[in-house]
Amino acid sequence: MIDGPDPQASSRQEGSSGKPLPLSVRLLGAGVRSARTVGRATGLDRAVEAAAEEAMVAAVESEAVERALARVLDGPLVEEAVNGALESETVKRALIEALDSEMVDEVWRRMLASEEAQRLVERIAEAPELRAAISAQSVGFIEDVGQTIGNATRRLDGVLESGARRVTFRKRRSEPTERAGALTRGLAFGLDALIVNLAFSGLAAVAALLGSFFFGDGTSVSGFALALGSAAWLTLGALYLAFFWSLAAQTPGMRFFGIRLGVEGRGLAPRRSLKRLLGLALAAVPFGLGFLGVLFDERRRGWQDRLAGVDVVYEERQATPAPWSTLDVDEPHAAAAGTAGTAKAPEARGLRPQGASGLR
Repeated sequence: MIDGPDPQASSRQEGSSGKPLPLSVRLLGAGVRSARTVGRATGLDRAVEAAAEEAMVAAVESEAVERALARVLDGPLVEEAVNGALESETVKRALIEALDSEMVDEVWRRMLASEEAQRLVERIAEAPELRAAISAQSVGFIEDVGQTIGNATRRLDGVLESGARRVTFRKRRSEPTERAGALTRGLAFGLDALIVNLAFSGLAAVAALLGSFFFGDGTSVSGFALALGSAAWLTLGALYLAFFWSLAAQTPGMRFFGIRLGVEGRGLAPRRSLKRLLGLALAAVPFGLGFLGVLFDERRRGWQDRLAGVDVVYEERQATPAPWSTLDVDEPHAAAAGTAGTAKAPEARGLRPQGASGLR
């Protein structure tokens, strides 16, 4: 079988115009083909490729390349490229489609159903820091509610006093006062009475349960038991008031509405607390006439306040700043505040607002 003419060889012998190539070019091409054939036969081409590969790997792993990459990453080009990619609508659509894909939903389902996720949730729920934060937030919420109600009752104190003075043809108060008015004090006392009743009801239920266990199921209440219960209720209320007056100069009801006894120190002296209890009883005996001084007296004092020599004043309550409010502001952020920060330099350098509201 006779081989025909090699079309590739003929095309190599001729240029793009169809004319024969010069002799020097044909000799150079033949030499390259011969060298390639010899390299394949002797394995020299593979050795050259391996050497070139090792040289490139060594060049990439060199310290010079690391320094060059570090300079590139620290330069503005990478940041501009990332910002451009984030602002690209194509990238946004791709991310949205990826997040809306079923694969992401499946990953979330498997992760939430895993035992590791359950243990993590249990660990977070049992963390003392979380419990302390919830307790603090609950107390802060109650104090915020009390402060809001207290602010409203303070305004109504003046309205009630003005109305009572107008009806009795007395001179109206010319200047506002820091003494607590009748409405706020009455509501605080009512809240304290509710707390005492709840506590007494619990103790009475326990006493009734023990009585039925040891003495049978008596359904009738004797006069002696009724008198004993009334005396116990009065004793519990008196101890409740005297304890909180002496301990903190305010009861829980007074604290909720933002009023306290105007005494120096932490609490009222025990002897003065007993005098105030006695004055409270004396003011209540004549059908509450002893409390009218809260409406008509310039210092808003009833018999109990006069006997103990103490005033009931509004408490100036300020919200506790959040822990992070004492941190210094970074200079770039402080500079971005504008010229207003120049006039308020201390506030601009450190966030220390005395009246700012924060999570408690």
